[in-house]
Amino acid sequence: MSEQYEYVPHRLLRRRVRDIASGAEGVLMAVINENVSDTGIERWMELAYIRGASGREFTTAVTNVEPAPDQPKTAVGRRDQRSA
Repeated sequence: MSEQYEYVPHRLLRRRVRDIASGAEGVLMAVINENVSDTGIERWMELAYIRGASGREFTTAVTNVEPAPDQPKTAVGRRDQRSA
C-alpha cells in the first residue's frame, strides 16, 4: 500500500482564505493529497486545512478555497463575473 498522504504546494499557503462551501474564513495551513478511502480501493483527494479564528482547523476540498475578500485575487482560478 502506498503513502496515506502527500503535502502539495499551494499559492495561498499561510494566507487568509475563504471556504466557498461553508463561507468560513481562516488561514490556509496546508494542502494535502490524502487517500480518503476507507475500503481497499484507493481514492485520493486534495484537502485544504484551514485554521479558523477559534484556532481549530477544518478541511475542505482544495477547489473550494479562494482568497478571503480582504486579500487580492490572482488571475489563476478567478471566475469571469461577466459570464455568470
